[in-house]
Amino acid sequence: MNIKNLMLNTPVHNLSGLLAILLLLPLSGMTQDYGPALVKVADAKMQSLSSVILVPGTVVSRDDARLSAEVDGRLLEVAEVGTVVKAGEPVAVVEDKILRLRNVELQAEIRRAQASQVFLENEVSRYATLAKTNLASANQLEQARSEQAVAQGDLDVARARLAQNNDQLARTRLLAPFDGVVVERLMKPGERVADGGLVVRLVNPQRLEVVARAPLEYYAFSQVGGQLNLQTGVQEQLATIRTVVAVGDEHTHQFELRLDLDGQPFPVGQTVRVEVPSSDSREVLTVPRDALVLRPEGATVFVIDSQQQAQQVTVRTGLGSGDRIEVSGDVSAGDRVVIRGNERLQTGQAVEIMG
Repeated sequence: MNIKNLMLNTPVHNLSGLLAILLLLPLSGMTQDYGPALVKVADAKMQSLSSVILVPGTVVSRDDARLSAEVDGRLLEVAEVGTVVKAGEPVAVVEDKILRLRNVELQAEIRRAQASQVFLENEVSRYATLAKTNLASANQLEQARSEQAVAQGDLDVARARLAQNNDQLARTRLLAPFDGVVVERLMKPGERVADGGLVVRLVNPQRLEVVARAPLEYYAFSQVGGQLNLQTGVQEQLATIRTVVAVGDEHTHQFELRLDLDGQPFPVGQTVRVEVPSSDSREVLTVPRDALVLRPEGATVFVIDSQQQAQQVTVRTGLGSGDRIEVSGDVSAGDRVVIRGNERLQTGQAVEIMG
């Protein structure tokens, strides 16, 4: 039917009726060419997985300390919250005036003891010479030697006291034991602190770990060196099991896991969900979670065939770990599955693969 000629030869007053008829005609011979779809793919592969349970965990720093004063005195300086310090740098300073004055006193005592010791050494030498010519008795020589020994002891005591005082002087500067950030000021400049009084809290945000507790019945499935997936509302991260505490709590019947984190994926104090294995692992076929196309009738994936066309395959899902999930269906290890651009794909449609 030549629609153009039909419309030209139809009277104007009949055109509306003709249009209505045309709308009812089948669109035979009218095809739409979608063209190749731009997609991103990944491989289906065999992977060792186990069933998991989710348990709560908390991100903590392995270097987290409340630093206390080691001498009595008035605080002259306390680092502000947020101050970044290196190991060995001061975070607080205690007034040292009394200790410095005590240092002067002890140094004077040392000089006095040294003078006495030199004098008595000479006395011993003199009495020894006189004793050879019987001008001094043996008792006088022994007395001089005894006084010299006492003077040497006094000198040693004075030196020890000076060393102790110098140690106390050094402790008036409260030094960071590790690199970190001051996160809390427990005392302020001007306040008087006693030996052992808490001054600041220092945290190293670089050395993070996760502390989690899981039911004892799953203890056998967590091994040191294994990797567990961590989840928050918007983020996932793998962490390595550093230690498994084998002693369970008699009330909660749980064991403790400590997992190392690389970098700073979470802040200290963040609550995470930890995927703890609850069974032995088994080899299963997995695809990225992004490969799944979820429909009311079930889950499918698009597999790229040898003709660079997308074929939609129905699958059943199973175990999951991180960004991958077990699937079963007409999919094999090594198949390329679409993980980006699969939302509007049609089965049999040609594709162009990104990257």
